[in-house]
Amino acid sequence: MKLRLYLYAGLATVLMAGCHATGKSSDASGTFEADEVIVSSEVGGKILKMDIQEGSVLAKDSLVAVIDSSQLVLQKEQVEATMGALRQKTMDVKPQVKLLQDQIAVQKVQLANAQYEKDRTQRLIKADAATAKQLDDWNNQIDVLQKQIAVNEQQIKVQETTTGTQNNTVLSESKPLRRSIAQIQDQVNKTNVINPISGTVLTKYAMAGEITAPGKALYKIADLSIITLRAYITGDQLAQVKLNQHVKVLADDGTSRYREYDGTITWIADKAEFTPKTIQTKDERANLVYAIKIHVKNDGYLKIGMYGEIKFN
Repeated sequence: MKLRLYLYAGLATVLMAGCHATGKSSDASGTFEADEVIVSSEVGGKILKMDIQEGSVLAKDSLVAVIDSSQLVLQKEQVEATMGALRQKTMDVKPQVKLLQDQIAVQKVQLANAQYEKDRTQRLIKADAATAKQLDDWNNQIDVLQKQIAVNEQQIKVQETTTGTQNNTVLSESKPLRRSIAQIQDQVNKTNVINPISGTVLTKYAMAGEITAPGKALYKIADLSIITLRAYITGDQLAQVKLNQHVKVLADDGTSRYREYDGTITWIADKAEFTPKTIQTKDERANLVYAIKIHVKNDGYLKIGMYGEIKFN
């Protein structure tokens, strides 16, 4: 009788281990995946440098590839030369203005002398030592000098306005050229391919020495420090889960045992998958499957595509 009890107990232990190994004791199952980023070239040209390998761990914002930028640099220099030629077309109004200002200075000195002589002549007339004609001559000379000064001052304003308008017209052509330089410089900057995220290189699509094009993939990278288990639950289990819920994740260790991890539910699908019919009966609704995602901290043993199971705590 005791022997029979021992045999039953051993058989029960084997059956329980078998159920755990086959996943029957878990609440849901699925496969591990990661958010993969395909890094592409933004400019075309020859790849001068690309020192990465599949499996390499890259830091964020690190330089991973260099594309030939010689043609872009030449285009930029050509536009810069065009801008330099525009500056040579502009006129410098300062020498002409300086000449007119010097003339005005001389005329003002002459005007002051003429005004002095006029006043002196007026005093002489009162003493009957000068004639009215001499006074008229000084008045005429003062009038001429005042008009000459006014004309020269007007010429300065006209010259400055005309030259400024001409220069503005010429320099207005430099605005689109500056935009072109900025655009080309942006393209030059993009010849240095910068890694967007920290992660592991999964696939390398290009090699140094090859010709790439805008939008052509260079490599694929993913952050494997946090890996995602995409599992599926039934409609009956949907009411048992919620966002940010902690669950136990099981991953096969290659033997009959499982590695256990702590996971957090980060996403629950709002629609069922694998729906057989448009309208379901009450019994058939139990066959509906909903996808969920669980984030798991990876210790290095979890791989993309590996099978995993979960238990609700």
